[in-house]
Amino acid sequence: MFDQARINALPEQPVPPARTPQALQGIRVVDFTHFVAGPLATMTLADFGADVIKIEAPVKGEDFRYYPPMDPELPAQGAPYIWTNRNKRSIGVDLKSEAGREVVRALIETADVVVENFSTGVMERFGFDYDSCARLNPKLIYCSVSAYGRTGPHADRLGFDPIAQAESGFISMNGYADRQGVRSGAAVMDVATAMSATNAILLALMARTRDGQGQFVEVALFDTAVLMTGFGAMQHLTTGYEPQRNGNTSPDTCPSGVFQCQDMPFYINCGNDGIFVRLFEQVLERPDIAHDPVLSKRANRLQQRDYLFDIMQAEFGKHPWRHWQPRLRAAGVPSGEVRTLAQALASEEARDRQLVTRIPHPVKGWVPNVATPLRLSRTPAVVERAAPAVGADTEAVLADALGLDEERIEALRAAGAFGAPALVAQP
Repeated sequence: MFDQARINALPEQPVPPARTPQALQGIRVVDFTHFVAGPLATMTLADFGADVIKIEAPVKGEDFRYYPPMDPELPAQGAPYIWTNRNKRSIGVDLKSEAGREVVRALIETADVVVENFSTGVMERFGFDYDSCARLNPKLIYCSVSAYGRTGPHADRLGFDPIAQAESGFISMNGYADRQGVRSGAAVMDVATAMSATNAILLALMARTRDGQGQFVEVALFDTAVLMTGFGAMQHLTTGYEPQRNGNTSPDTCPSGVFQCQDMPFYINCGNDGIFVRLFEQVLERPDIAHDPVLSKRANRLQQRDYLFDIMQAEFGKHPWRHWQPRLRAAGVPSGEVRTLAQALASEEARDRQLVTRIPHPVKGWVPNVATPLRLSRTPAVVERAAPAVGADTEAVLADALGLDEERIEALRAAGAFGAPALVAQP
């Protein structure tokens, strides 16, 4: 059950000025995606004005709709689904029926982009692989998101975020040295893959403006996960060094880590020698350490981490965060509270950036919304619409995208395009 009182207390989303142009206005996306990586990519396109039409199985929709928490008043609209599918339209189409495939083929003919992240071979079985779609629409950008790519010996493998974290080496780099590596709690590989897919689609659209040609675009979860190991990959390739688990400290920067003041933990990162000097001279009032000929050099400090941490922890423990925070900020030392997710979402920074708001919902009145991090001054994100119910826009899409009248829609319904009539009639 959603906590509606909590949701209703959130601020309303800011509304852009009237007649604001949309960056992707006029772009139509046929969206076959499900779970996280694909839907987040298409949601970004929708956030900036693309008409994203989500193709779903009638009644049930995609499996991610059922991830908790669920609200009994919102069948098939769990919070994770709401997070990944705002600003889209949903049509319920039975791809196992010829009438349903006919509808989808007609939509693809009108589309600029198709995005799918089914298991390898599924789109071919339905007749919606790239070659088939390109014959329908040669200018089409077709983005395929997979675990290990669509060709080669691993194309058949299923993959989810934690598997990509494990196989890319990412898990081996995270956690503490005296125990097994740990995965990131957040689905960082899914989110990064979504960002990569969005970038790839936009690049292909830009190329099409020059030559008018569509193309096949591929993004793999594993490829993205290897990128997400950061510069550790290049350190290994150049020297053979295997990154070690360092907990909250850094193998390359010192001092960097979590410290405890009187009332809370906080993080400091001294990314260069100048920051180190300002920390010890202006914040901790230890000029002897700041200008020590050995400790003032980054490489030397890595060997003296325990010594420096002991000094810092003893000093920071003398006062609360309200004492240290303004001093650290004034000295230009990167630092911040170690927050829970609840604290972060309610923070002054989140409020100032208008990251957490509420948007209208046809059943609940309001649902929460986490804003896009992309800020464009001239073509900002559209006014957010809540993620749709399964098939909520079927008739509207058929009418305005394909120009079908009620008689033709009824004929398609009778032919099973939208599922068995008995199923469609259920609430």
